[in-house]
Amino acid sequence: MSLLDDAARVESLTVLSRFRTDFYACLPARADALFELTDALLCADGPVKTLVELSLAPEHRRGHGALYGALNHGRLEVARLRRTLAGLPRPRGADGRIVLACDVSNWLRPDAATSAERLFCHTYGRGKGSAQMIPGWPYSIVAALEAGRTSWTALLDAARLGPGDDETAVTAAQLREVVERLRVAGHWTDGDLPILIVFDAGYDVTRLAFLLSDLPVELLGRMRSDRVLYFPPPPQPPGKVGRKPKRGAEFKFADAATWPEPAITTHTSTARYGRAVAESWDRLHPLLSRRSAWADYPEGDLPAIEGTVVRLRVDHLPGDRDPKPVWLWWSRISATATDVDRLWQSFLRRFDLEHTFRMIKQTLGWTRPKLRTPEAADRWTWLVITAHTQLRLARPLAEDLRRPWERSARPGRLTPARVRRGFRRLRRKTPRVSHDFPRPGVKSDLMFGSGRCGDGGAWVGGAELPAV
Repeated sequence: MSLLDDAARVESLTVLSRFRTDFYACLPARADALFELTDALLCADGPVKTLVELSLAPEHRRGHGALYGALNHGRLEVARLRRTLAGLPRPRGADGRIVLACDVSNWLRPDAATSAERLFCHTYGRGKGSAQMIPGWPYSIVAALEAGRTSWTALLDAARLGPGDDETAVTAAQLREVVERLRVAGHWTDGDLPILIVFDAGYDVTRLAFLLSDLPVELLGRMRSDRVLYFPPPPQPPGKVGRKPKRGAEFKFADAATWPEPAITTHTSTARYGRAVAESWDRLHPLLSRRSAWADYPEGDLPAIEGTVVRLRVDHLPGDRDPKPVWLWWSRISATATDVDRLWQSFLRRFDLEHTFRMIKQTLGWTRPKLRTPEAADRWTWLVITAHTQLRLARPLAEDLRRPWERSARPGRLTPARVRRGFRRLRRKTPRVSHDFPRPGVKSDLMFGSGRCGDGGAWVGGAELPAV
């Protein structure tokens, strides 16, 4: 190993250790139990099936009663933890800009009749037309995406949607706060490329673009194939009197006869999808009406929220030889050929967030616990996000502890599940933060780095943290 590689590993271990210390500082009550529960989540063998089994992990030095007591009655300073997450090193897109993805993932609780603030969550079935609405807690998740094919994302925020919430308004407020925290942390400064935020279908991306128009962001969202948008009105002929039309010609996604010649067409050869053809049309906006979200808009004409429409076609998808085109709407106009290729490639990176959802649900057991209160569910959700973040920070340090039937992974290409296999070894190299289990009349004699503390506190970077 070269000196450069050794220095990089030391820096990665320093960042991981600092994050663990900062996370502990975000726990004002039941800190040791919550911190050790997170370590048990990271070090447990195999996927998490039940919450109570985590109390058997060596890293959790308390009983199962303390585990449930911490989730039900502990405290976590979410605002402080959000600032800590925003301050960590950020992945960026191929052109150096920050790319965020936002999506909703559901914690289904159909059997929790006494649990408060459940909503009917849309879930997809295995067959066509088999979607269902099941009671549960939906969470809006924001993550930063990497460049290239990967199963890693950097989770930044989670917000549970309540029964009376306007999903678009909540998402806009959530994204506004995330962008502001990134600016405060120094990840975005004046003169940098705008932050690109990617959405899947189901979001009102045009309304989000209107609500976030004052931020340095671009929005890219998928639209249903039955949408109808409009071009701007044509110029008024000289000498013609009367009211100017409010909109121009229709653009029906399902009717090719309404499509004029695309402004830009690009062709790209890909190894996974064959030939990718992207066509774009400029300055298209939806027709708004004074109902629901726009009912309280001030008097006067509703805004024309213009953007660029991109139609993407590929030769084939995995398991689908005749894929349907994908329609995208971008919140900027006058796109170049470089912009069009960047947009559809960034949209494909949005599916990396689906890998993260599968990881935190199937391996970390996010939706496994049968918690009664939404407050406990929020607390557990943030512990899972913290655990996933530690895996991401440990990624450059982890060894490839592969099974005999698994292929070797290239350096830096370990999946989150394979990084988790070796986290127990990495944990021993980080400073000890949590205290020994308190026993009446016995004081703990702890070692934390080079500082020694025997009164229940811990030395963190030269400063002493009081016992909680």
